[in-house]
Amino acid sequence: MTKVVITAAGRGTRLLPFTKEMPKEMVPIFSNVSTSRRIVLPLLQYVYEQLYSMNFRDYCFVVGREKRSIEDHFTPHEMYLRDLKGDYKSVMTKFYHKLENSHLVWINQNRPLGFGDAVKHAEKYVGKEDFVVHAGDVTILSKNKHPVLRLIETAKKYPDVKAILLCKKVRDLKRYGVPTINKLSNNLFAVNEVIEKPDKPKSEFGILPLYYFKSNIFSSLKKIKPGKGKEFQLTDAIQNMIKEKQKVLAITLNKNEDEVDVGTVESYRNAQEITFRKA
Repeated sequence: MTKVVITAAGRGTRLLPFTKEMPKEMVPIFSNVSTSRRIVLPLLQYVYEQLYSMNFRDYCFVVGREKRSIEDHFTPHEMYLRDLKGDYKSVMTKFYHKLENSHLVWINQNRPLGFGDAVKHAEKYVGKEDFVVHAGDVTILSKNKHPVLRLIETAKKYPDVKAILLCKKVRDLKRYGVPTINKLSNNLFAVNEVIEKPDKPKSEFGILPLYYFKSNIFSSLKKIKPGKGKEFQLTDAIQNMIKEKQKVLAITLNKNEDEVDVGTVESYRNAQEITFRKA
């Protein structure tokens, strides 16, 4: 079974002062994931339950040293459950049942040195297996086959591929890693280059923080130096793989899919509007 690495170690400075005490990955969104009516759910719990529904059971959470609240939330609390009633007890009981059926590993990224550094911390957990990387502050709403499942299907179809990216057309390319791509077939692209937050983007696509990797990414992560923002960028490691002639592919979001992103005040407002409308 494919392993999942969920990164939740960023500082969330764009959402201060809220994120001084509460990790941005725990900000509330709307959902009906465990009930027929809308509830307020931490985004990270939504990401986890979404992946659980796809039959993933093996997770590694990479968290910052000050994010104890995340681990506490993902630890069943039977005394707390005992005092609940009705729908609220049902929702929490279902969540705890999923946690008990999952294998969760917690890894600390003691210093916020970037997305690439966070992924590198998961090497011992991943070993030589293939794995999915999912940022904890973003999710995708999809009514059909979720992008995660499409990433896995693509990996099975092209066993020599070392990395598969998820992209979408974006306006503010300076917030994203930007790939240069060639279309191979419907919704499948060869990736020729990736640049993190370029001043002069070479395409209209931005890379979303949801990836499929072979374990080769770890040797590439060890070769890179701090890049944009003086952080270790995952995109730099992917670009290094491309330079070494390793195959990197990309798929794109479908028209009926929405990115839910809580990285900025504006994107968080959009996230609440999207999830309230679609819950």
